[in-house]
Amino acid sequence: MKRIVILISGRGSNMEAIVEACAAQAWQARISAVISNRADAAGLDYAAARGIATSAVEHRAYPDRERFDAALAEAIDQHAPDLVVLAGFMRILTAGFVQRYAGRLLNIHPSLLPAFTGLHTHRRAIEAGCKLAGATVHYVTAELDHGPIVAQAAVPVLPDDTEQTLAARVLASEHRLYPMAVRWAVEGALRIEANGVVRQRDGAAQLLL
Repeated sequence: MKRIVILISGRGSNMEAIVEACAAQAWQARISAVISNRADAAGLDYAAARGIATSAVEHRAYPDRERFDAALAEAIDQHAPDLVVLAGFMRILTAGFVQRYAGRLLNIHPSLLPAFTGLHTHRRAIEAGCKLAGATVHYVTAELDHGPIVAQAAVPVLPDDTEQTLAARVLASEHRLYPMAVRWAVEGALRIEANGVVRQRDGAAQLLL
């Protein structure tokens, strides 16, 4: 039984999707804990109501990233996770933290990486005239919003889209994509090749349309 720790900063809708998929699909895994950098994160209430251990490591209580990351790692390691999943966790992690969980740290980013790393992805996609937008699940490396790509979901950018309407369409695709990718990781179905490309062991499609 694999142990998963999920990190959130707010509502944690992707966390909710993963928790629900884990239960509905009877993964050989359990969500051991949900941890936030904000004690008022709404997602903590959702997790606690489902009997999942929760805690908060307030980033504002620490003078720098290194000491925050050390405290966060201590909270994570209490649950001995096989996988650490970032689900709307809005903190930039230090290289030391990333190395500590190398190969078992996943993130989802609301763009088709490597395009539009960082913030305001939907606005930038619209301004660039993109006809497709989407989301990417990737292994986390020290470089922000980079790392081996596990899977992607693509959605159309419509002529009358606003930043908000496109964000909602992308988020709906994330709720399908992220549980699928996390399940693959739990099942050991992912292989990172020497060139950094991630392959799904059974040949399942790594793109959702």
